[in-house]
Amino acid sequence: MLAITEAVRAGDRERLTALWTPDGDPLHRCTVAHHLADLCEHPAESLAWNVRALDAAGRLTDERLRAHHDGLRVRGFYPSLHLNLAEDYRRLGAIDAARRHLEEARARLDALADDAYGTTVRTGIENVERAIRE
Repeated sequence: MLAITEAVRAGDRERLTALWTPDGDPLHRCTVAHHLADLCEHPAESLAWNVRALDAAGRLTDERLRAHHDGLRVRGFYPSLHLNLAEDYRRLGAIDAARRHLEEARARLDALADDAYGTTVRTGIENVERAIRE
């Protein structure tokens, strides 16, 4: 995880891509894919990485997360993952798909604390919803 964290902080897409393994630890796969998606300029490329992150989260267990950090739970990943997918689909013009992922994100908001991270995700959902309406 240290190598992933360093690459994320540096915004080093090349290093993150080198750390990606399609069949590795789901936590590493989810983290790498999630951050690689953020570094993509084109929404189709971002979408591909966000789908990989969601797939990896589906294979992740709370037990594995607790081994990394006791406060993490898999269900807390889903609002952000679905928000990112919604934004990708919106940017691609697939509005129905974007709305479905916004619904998925909203349905899981109870997994987030009332803290800065939770506020960021909630605000992100509102921003994507607003962009769809405009």
